[in-house]
Amino acid sequence: MYIIPAIDLKDGHCVRLEKGSFDTVHEVAADALATAKEFESAGAVWLHMVDLDGALNGEGKNYKIIGDVIRATGLNVEVGGGIRDMRTLDMLAEAGAKRMIIGSAAVEKPDFVKEAVGKYGDKIAVGVDTLAGEVRISGWTKPSGIKGVEFAANMSEMGVKTFIFTDIERDGMLTGPPIKMLEQLKRTISANIIASGGVSSLEDIEALHKMDLFGAIVGKAVYTGDINLKTAIYIYNNKHVMNLFTKSELIPVVVQHASTNEVLMVAFSNREAVNRTIETKTAWFYSRSRGKLWNKGETSGNFLYVKEIYTDCDTDTLLYKCVPAGPVCHTGEDSCFYTKLWSE
Repeated sequence: MYIIPAIDLKDGHCVRLEKGSFDTVHEVAADALATAKEFESAGAVWLHMVDLDGALNGEGKNYKIIGDVIRATGLNVEVGGGIRDMRTLDMLAEAGAKRMIIGSAAVEKPDFVKEAVGKYGDKIAVGVDTLAGEVRISGWTKPSGIKGVEFAANMSEMGVKTFIFTDIERDGMLTGPPIKMLEQLKRTISANIIASGGVSSLEDIEALHKMDLFGAIVGKAVYTGDINLKTAIYIYNNKHVMNLFTKSELIPVVVQHASTNEVLMVAFSNREAVNRTIETKTAWFYSRSRGKLWNKGETSGNFLYVKEIYTDCDTDTLLYKCVPAGPVCHTGEDSCFYTKLWSE
């Protein structure tokens, strides 16, 4: 699943909205190109860019900035906002956009979608922007009277292969993605689905990953720091990380001192524990007796600072190379392996 950072543009500024309301517009970054390059450095493959002026009134004011980002980075840029005719599509395609998102025009002029798909194929996506299940248009300011799932099904029949689904009520609110609505959409159409709106944590991304979606757009959470983009991309676009837990929900973790290679302890982890370890750079495990996650050192202060993580050849055991902040064993010993049972 692709983790797709977002840049929304209003009057040339990088902004975010809450629930799509233009009354809540606030700047989140000074420069779109510099921000895009930061996302690229974090490992992003795709970038979601929206011209909010175009979405509101159909006149794209920020396409030049979008073009600058396309030319100056190696990112696959998908563009939305104000795409309501073939002339605009042609201009964006010529500028190098990898995907063009048709929103309001897909509701108002479905024949335009058919024409666009006929010319540009998989480069065409449709935005399904809903409030209480109903598609909204004109920058999310007007109701359409059409249910989102029904609309997506009609667009799918026209040959649309990619849909960006946004729950407006959650957009910019960090309240989690609309899992039930996405599940309904996934049952209804056979297409690439990109979730947008409400993604606030690695746990949210994990829930979307389990649904086998094409992508998850992360906006506000990246700007606030609730999600570390580099960490999220590393976890969900790294084949070795994703191959973990294919045989079991729990796997053993051998903890080794990063400097001396002494084995300090053995514990068990699930995917969430590994994700938190990578995110916080301190060791998290899963307690089988208590049935919950635990952060080593959370009560004693003797944290394990993780420097490197290895997997074995079968991807069913992990090795953490750590620097301990104090004794590792609850007995006060530096290692849990201090009782000799046998020697030659």
